[in-house]
Amino acid sequence: MTDENNKDERRRGSMRFQDSETTTPREPTLAEKRARLKAEEESRRRAEEEEKALQEAEEKSRSRRKMLAGGGVTVGLVGLVAAWYAVASPEEVFAVCTRADGTVVDDDYCDDDYVNSHHGYHSGGWIFLPSPGGGYEQYRYNYGGSGTVGQRVNGGTYTRPANASISTKSGTTVQRGGFGISGGSFGKGGGS
Repeated sequence: MTDENNKDERRRGSMRFQDSETTTPREPTLAEKRARLKAEEESRRRAEEEEKALQEAEEKSRSRRKMLAGGGVTVGLVGLVAAWYAVASPEEVFAVCTRADGTVVDDDYCDDDYVNSHHGYHSGGWIFLPSPGGGYEQYRYNYGGSGTVGQRVNGGTYTRPANASISTKSGTTVQRGGFGISGGSFGKGGGS
């Protein structure tokens, strides 16, 4: 055998017969160490990015659900408030003071202060004021009717509307209406 063949035989032989238990691994080169660290760092960075993207997606989904739920609550609340407002908004009604025969008279005849100062009284929806010739004259409010002093009232009703804001043409408040108000008298004015 030639010298060259002996070298090849030794190389092959040394490779074939390495024992993993007795052979000590060689120290990695600087380039291998750097490549391994770079690969580990790249793998860690990719895992962190994936985790961050997953958290952002979950947060976005959670936020979207909250926004949709909040939007539903807002729409429902707006609808509820609108419905309550429609029910609670008092109707505006004007009242005119009339005699028992339906003739429109000055608003003073139905005003509480005027009635009290002239020794009158209220009874059964009527206002009674002493008459100059003796006895009493009867007055009451007509709600929703119209007419001028001295004329007969045109339209309206003598039943006080519940849930209505009632005032006279002269600006006297007979009743402040609103949700839950059921015909009680507030402010000046008498009536039924």
